[in-house]
Amino acid sequence: MSAFVIDAFEFCRSNGHREGVTPVAEMSRLSKDCADQSGQIAWSLDGAISKQGYPCLTLAVAGTVQLMCQRCLTPFAFEIDSSTVLMLGKDDQQADEIEEALDDESIDVIVGSRSCDIRDLIEDEALLALPLAPKHAVCPDTRLLDGIDKKKPSPFAGLKNLKPE
Repeated sequence: MSAFVIDAFEFCRSNGHREGVTPVAEMSRLSKDCADQSGQIAWSLDGAISKQGYPCLTLAVAGTVQLMCQRCLTPFAFEIDSSTVLMLGKDDQQADEIEEALDDESIDVIVGSRSCDIRDLIEDEALLALPLAPKHAVCPDTRLLDGIDKKKPSPFAGLKNLKPE
């Protein structure tokens, strides 16, 4: 069995802890969203039993990835720093019951597994930390943006002449 495959329920019951660093190049889904495959994600995973008695995992990911700015189309470094609490259910029905009992949007409830590959959880959390439309706070090269004619009239401006009086 791989070092990344755990029995999620036993991991929680025994207050397990794992941590490591995974290169972005080894995360196929994450690397597709990045400008290149450089960078790495440091992660830690802790198991516990919640105060409500449910098995839970606390996952934290951090690292720098290269994203493509949607404004100026140049790559930039983006800092990932995210953590989440995952409550575990034995099946979909129990996961739904836990979610209803907790009534807390900040806690995700998933179906646990006796052979859970934590690489998938790590990559999921890194992907969820990415912005929907990545862009620089201030683009370094604005020549492409400066070329846009801001004085050009709107194509809808002529429609107001068609409006009956």
